[in-house]
Amino acid sequence: MTEYEQAGHRRLDDPGRMREAVQRAVSGRCVLFDFDGPLCRLFPDDSSAPLARDLRRIVARRDAGELLTPEARASIDPQVVLRTVDQARPGGELVAELERRLVEGEEAAATIAPPTPGAGLLVRRLAEAGVRLAVATNNSPAAVATYLRRVSLHEYFEGHIHGRTDDPKRLKPDPDSLCRALVDLEAEADDALMIGDTITDLDAAREAKVAFVGYARDEEEAGPLWDAGAQLVVSRLGLMSAMIPVSLS
Repeated sequence: MTEYEQAGHRRLDDPGRMREAVQRAVSGRCVLFDFDGPLCRLFPDDSSAPLARDLRRIVARRDAGELLTPEARASIDPQVVLRTVDQARPGGELVAELERRLVEGEEAAATIAPPTPGAGLLVRRLAEAGVRLAVATNNSPAAVATYLRRVSLHEYFEGHIHGRTDDPKRLKPDPDSLCRALVDLEAEADDALMIGDTITDLDAAREAKVAFVGYARDEEEAGPLWDAGAQLVVSRLGLMSAMIPVSLS
């Protein structure tokens, strides 16, 4: 246990813990990014709500409204609707139709999603340091690719985007996307570090035995991650970039 873990205090952008995380990333040479949050804001300001309503309309048109739980009826998260229907009626045409509409909505959002401050610089600095990069996300791989091409980051993740499959049960907190990324990068869990912004990211990283760094815009957002046991939560990715040794090669 490090001196920072022994201290037990909660500090956003803790420099000691951040330095340790950067050293782990550079020495292990493998970083997995969640997409929505650490790289961009796919649906800022609750803009996912119309897409969630679209999915509920599809369910209603199929006369399957009884499949929706109270949470799914009220949620602004379209993935909640997808998960709920799949739990009640796994696979099948309804789940496939919901998935198609969700991919369309995510791709459209990716064309205008604002970048997370400092994310692009962090990606480039990690790549310059020889770190292997991948995306492990609950969003569709097509939406991730659309966004990364738009902001000229695609080359750093080429072929290493691991997102939602046709089986919603494999969404995080299941570690499936992280495990696929590790296999793809030929990396061991001990070599990897994940940057995520939700408790489901943290739980998936724990299950995959991958070190975790939380991302939050402020202390209010950081609170749930701290409460769930995250040792480091950062709000300024640029600070992490500044700690990466400059390659002299």
